[in-house]
Parts: sequence; structure tokens; C-alpha cells
Amino acid sequence: MTSRPFATDAKAPSPRAHPVKDTRHGIERTDEYAWMRAENWQEVLRDPSLLADDIRAHLEAENAYQAALMADTEALQKTLVAEMRGRIKEDETSVPARDGPYAYAAGFRTGGEYPRFFRLPSAGGTEETLLDGDREAEGKSYFRVGGVDHSPDHRRLLWGHDDKGSELYTISVRDLATGKDLADTVAETGGGGVWDATSDGFFYTRLDENHRPSKVFFHRVGANPDEDRLVYEEADPGFFVGVSGSRTQEWVYISAHDHETSECHILPASDPEAAPRLVAPRETGLQYDLEEGGDVFFILTNADGAKDFKIVTAPASDPSRENWQDLVPHEPDRLILAIMAFAGYLVRLERQDSLPRIVIRDRHDGSEHTIAFDEEAYSLGLQGSYEYATDTLRFSYSSMTTPEQVFDYDMRTRTRMLLKTQEVPSGHNPDDYVTRRLMAPAPDGELVPVSLVYRKGIALDGSAPCLLYGYGAYGMAMPASFSTNCLSLVDRGFVYAIAHIRGGKEKGYAWYEDGKREKKVNTFTDFIAAARHLVAEGYTSHDRIVAEGGSAGGMLMGAVANMAPEAFGGIVAAVPFVDVLNTMLDDTLPLTPPEWPEWGNPIAAREDYDTIAAYSPYDNVGAKDYPPILALAGLTDPRVTYWEPAKWVARLRDRKGGDHPVLLKTNLDAGHAGASGRFSRLEEKALTYAFVLKVTGTMDSH
Repeated sequence: MTSRPFATDAKAPSPRAHPVKDTRHGIERTDEYAWMRAENWQEVLRDPSLLADDIRAHLEAENAYQAALMADTEALQKTLVAEMRGRIKEDETSVPARDGPYAYAAGFRTGGEYPRFFRLPSAGGTEETLLDGDREAEGKSYFRVGGVDHSPDHRRLLWGHDDKGSELYTISVRDLATGKDLADTVAETGGGGVWDATSDGFFYTRLDENHRPSKVFFHRVGANPDEDRLVYEEADPGFFVGVSGSRTQEWVYISAHDHETSECHILPASDPEAAPRLVAPRETGLQYDLEEGGDVFFILTNADGAKDFKIVTAPASDPSRENWQDLVPHEPDRLILAIMAFAGYLVRLERQDSLPRIVIRDRHDGSEHTIAFDEEAYSLGLQGSYEYATDTLRFSYSSMTTPEQVFDYDMRTRTRMLLKTQEVPSGHNPDDYVTRRLMAPAPDGELVPVSLVYRKGIALDGSAPCLLYGYGAYGMAMPASFSTNCLSLVDRGFVYAIAHIRGGKEKGYAWYEDGKREKKVNTFTDFIAAARHLVAEGYTSHDRIVAEGGSAGGMLMGAVANMAPEAFGGIVAAVPFVDVLNTMLDDTLPLTPPEWPEWGNPIAAREDYDTIAAYSPYDNVGAKDYPPILALAGLTDPRVTYWEPAKWVARLRDRKGGDHPVLLKTNLDAGHAGASGRFSRLEEKALTYAFVLKVTGTMDSH
């Protein structure tokens, strides 16, 4: 199996080099492509038309080059879009969730790109549309709905939208009796809000000039937003602020947090003028989250050395740290992920041995029972509930072969009711596929879980192509869940694999700690070990493996490309965080100070500088024979700024050996999440898969 050759008559962009020198800790570096960062990048986030002409011209030239080299895949891309679209139930809707007199849901209409939010009377009756995403998106090249939340009295709807991809959301208030938005419009927010108990106003976060949610305001409906009351302001530039509410609508939570420390303030939802009350002052490394339980709070925390978290209780009248009492003690290697409280039960989602399970605890007698499944790898999720005084828990289940199922579970009788199974209109038989969980030995002896799915009957003799996906950052675990898109590869004979590498929490909190800061290299060596194990076990060969990752997973792609280019036949890096050292040295960028706990602070510490400099993909590009690389970027991305992949691609072309191409596609109408519509997103995925098929020489297989 050999790769399909790329066109040779298209000339790759050759951007000018304008060396800029920077000296830190006595070490001088040169960045020849620093000019790609627009001086007015903050304004460009708000208005992309303000991008400098020379930068726009370069990005457009890169797009043209990518299009030329992928021109022979245009028909394939259309086929892939049709396949993936054929697996989507176009009028898909969620199972309505009851909240008193109404049951609320969201879904799509046939042919629609954006969700529609609606409700039904709980007693039965006519469906009522609350917000039509397709209608709101008319005439916009980009549109994304943020938070959508009905008021406690069911008369109003709070909703946010972003029409540039810059994640600067405008909040509006809709009168549900008339279907019209009121004059209450608040710009540059985090996208959602929390109603007060009387439905007269809402709390929300506002983003500062560095794109950081740093302030919480209260807006009273009908008032001038310019006069909104400041409720809380976070002075530490390394902390983000969030606001949320309890399901009983008795409390408003204001959280301040970075990646390893959290702090919570509370105030009664019935008294929005009240001053927030601190629960426990921040201590570096201390994390805690509150869940209301009537006269008590249940608190999920890592206090007192509970690395994999424990659950404590505290009286609602005074939940300060000195009143915390252990309820579910810490158990090493059992990571408690989330909790939900009901009037009679406490539910927790936890992970042990790399697999999730749901545990139900009776609040009256303390007895517990577990919901679990038998497949080698699967995903579970709590679906949430508007109601507190109920015996019903809603959860979802899927695996890499089993489409998502939604269940209502009676916590008293321990019976489950299947409410919905994800439909695949073009057809899907789980028995045609195999899902496996492998354990790949890492260089230091750790075993790295690898989840994979492939079509039953394929030859496992090393001839199968493989897409290997990885992320490995921020403690985010990659679920072994069902994906209709990847079937376009699996049905063409691919092995689709997910490497659960360090930096996530698949094997507990220690798995995360062993993949951050000074131990970050473990993330990369784990991924390479997964690739080599797949080859050793006969699932694929190195020239048939295409690696894929996005954002921090894109940084992973850049790092493994530098460390082991021979291990991969191709690499796809979506919105890749590849200019790590320059970004972490620039505290004026939106996310830099809050990122220091994850990566280290190279401004303050020479040790952190050396650690990051040793793996930062942009800084370690060398004269190596890299495999074909496809990088994807978004112009208005505030998380991974567009110039990171643009600079990386330019340096790769300048320094690498061999003749494999490096391609860059920048979406000039989108940000970090890519295209906003559900079908337009398929076009981006089709480009990725066409690249994967092309470099593995399988464009003609099906």
C-alpha cells in the first residue's frame, strides 16, 4: 500500500523571513515568522476584516496551495460528506426533560444546520418553539448558540450567540409569550447566565480585553446593561470566573479557578443583591465543587490528600472548610468525576480501571449500588435533571460499536427504561464491528490504554491502515464512545484507535499529573508507544498510521512529528497549540496566565523555560523527513491563535528534509471550534479523511 502522490506543479507558499530575537534567562532565540501575529489581533477577533493585508494574503495563498494539492480528492470529499450526512438523523431531537409544567428539548429540522429549542406541556399538548437557530443564523457566515436557559417562571428565555467564532457571546432575553427579544442585550459575555429565583434578572460573566471571564454582573430585566451591578471581580489574571446555579434554584455559585485550584462563593438566588459568601479560600492545588442537597451541600474535593477525590458534606447554613465531614472517603485509583444530588439519593460518576460506572447512594441508609456495562471499552454520561424531588436518573451509554442510548433509571426499584437509541439512517449493525481495549507498554513501564474499533473480518497482519487519535492534556479523558463519522474510515478497512495517554485522567488523577509540566514528555512517548504497540500486535504498520489531534492534541502531533516522524505515515493537526514557548512567554495573550499551572511559567522559572523549550513543536522543527502533514486553523480562534499553525507550517517547509508536503487550511470565517453548522462541519471532517485516505493510498477503497 503506497500513498497517493501529491500534485507537483503547485508551488508552496514561501513567506518572507523577518527574524525577531528574544532573550530570556540568558538564552537568545530567533523567530523568523513572528510577523504573522497581527499587532491588532484583539480587534481581528471582533472584526476579521481588520486583518493586515499581507497576513491575509499569506493565509489565502496557503489555502490555495492546500486546495491544489487536494484537488484530486474533491469527488471523494463529496462522497464522504454524503456518507457522514447519511448517518445523521436529520430531524434528531433530544429526549424532553421535565421541569414542572413543561418538558424542554432541543433538536434539528431536516436540512437544518443549527439547533431548535422547544418545549411541550408536561400534561400533553402542542409543541412550542422557543428559539430557532437556523432562523437566527440567516445571513451569517458563522453562528453558534451559547447557553439557553428558561426562567424559573417559564416566561422568559436567556440565550447567547457568537457570530464570528471569537467566543465573544451576546446575551439576549426573549419574552416567550410574544417570541420577541427584549431590549436587554449584553455583549462580550461568556455566553450564558443564571436566573435569580424570581425570574427578574440574571447573573453572567463578562470577558475582559484579554478574553478572560473575570467579572460577574447582575442584570435586572428592563434595566440599562451599562448600569449592571458588579457582583464579583477576579484580580488574579491566572484565574477564570464562572457562574452557575443549583437545580433547586436556591443558590448561585460563583467559581474562580485555574487548572489546579478552585474557589467558590455562594449567594441566595432569592437575594441577588446579597454579597457573595466565600466557602473555602483558595489554596494552590485545592479543588472543590458544590452540589446542593437541601439542608446540606455535597462537596466533591481533593482536600486532605484525596488525589482521586472524595465527597464531603457541610451544612448549607455554613459550608466553610472547618465544617466539612467525609461522606465518601478517598479511594486511590478510583477517580470520582461528578456528583448529582436528589432529595433521596446521591449519584456519582466515577472511573476505575479506565472504565466509567455510576454509583447510586441512598441518602437515608447509606446503601449503594452500581450501574455498569460489560463491553471492553465504553462511555457513560450523566444527562442531568431539572428536578430535585425525583427517583429518576437519566444517563447515556455508548461504545465504539454501540450507538448512544439514553435511559431513565428508577433509583428506588433499580430498573432502567430505554428512552432512545441513536438512529443511523443509512444503517448500522454493531455485530459487524469489533471493539477492543489494548494496553501498550510505555518506555517507563506504564501501560497505556488504547481503545479501537474495526470491521469484523479484516486481516490483522499489519496491512490495515489506522487512524490513531490522541489528546492528553488538562486531565480530559477521551471517551470510548460511538462516532458515526469514523465509520467512513472503518468501513474502508481502517482500524480507528484512541490512545488514552498521560495528561488525561483515564487511570486516575496521577495519570494527569504524570503528563503535565516537567513530566509532559510522557504524553508524547505514550502516544508513540501506542503506535508501536499497534504495529507489534499486527493491527497496522507505521507507514499506514495517520496520527490526529486537535488543540493541545495538536501540540501532541507537533511533538511526535519531531520525536518519531518515522512512526507515522501522516499527521493531522487541528488548531494545533504548537508555538508553546512563545505563547507561554507572552502574558498579554488571552489564555497564557491561566495556562501556567498546566505547562509551567517560563517567564518566572528557568526550569520551566527549559522544559517547554525541549518539546515545543515550533522550537524543535529540524532537518528531518517528516510525513505528510495537514494543519487546520481558525482565524478568530482565541484559544490557539491562527499564527501558531501558520508559523509552524512555514518553519517546517523551510527546515525539513524529504519531499512530503505540509498543508495549511485556515477557516477565515471561524474560530477554535471550526465551522459552526452541523453539516458544514462535515466538510472539514471530509477534508481530513480525504487526506488520511490519500496518504495511506486507500482513496479507491470502500
